[in-house]
Amino acid sequence: MLEPRIVTISDIKLVGKRIRTSLAKDQTRELWKSFHPHVHQIENATGSGLYSVQVFDDDLSSESFTPDTPFEKWAAVEVNDFGELTNGMENFTLAGGKYAVFIHKGLPSDFPKTSQYIHSEWLPGTFYELDTRPHFEVMKEDYDPTDPEAEEEVWVPIRDSEVGYDL
Repeated sequence: MLEPRIVTISDIKLVGKRIRTSLAKDQTRELWKSFHPHVHQIENATGSGLYSVQVFDDDLSSESFTPDTPFEKWAAVEVNDFGELTNGMENFTLAGGKYAVFIHKGLPSDFPKTSQYIHSEWLPGTFYELDTRPHFEVMKEDYDPTDPEAEEEVWVPIRDSEVGYDL
């Protein structure tokens, strides 16, 4: 896997739909099926891709995360300004900050390998730690989850570690 690029972004305005789910009772497919038919009706969309956002509870730690841990999942698009909402859409502001951006290539079922690399190999070898902001992926509008060559950007919120290091 390639090393990520480290970027700092400003807040991003999103419009989309959300559900409360877990990895064990994953409802991502149903969320996207209810969202995707209405994408082109969203006012002020920037056309910068599709956002899949995971919002975890503030008190969640890597050690306490299990497949049954509930979280909020969003299917959304970026907008330059919030407009009138229809079809069950909601506004969401994705908090800016520092992110490590990885590329996941392959099927969604291959994603655990990417996640394992990020959290078990890459992150422990850096001077960063996970931040409590949402995690998200960005996919092109024509993203096909059945294409083994499909690519998505994986945005992991990070901050400089508060742990001291002996050099």
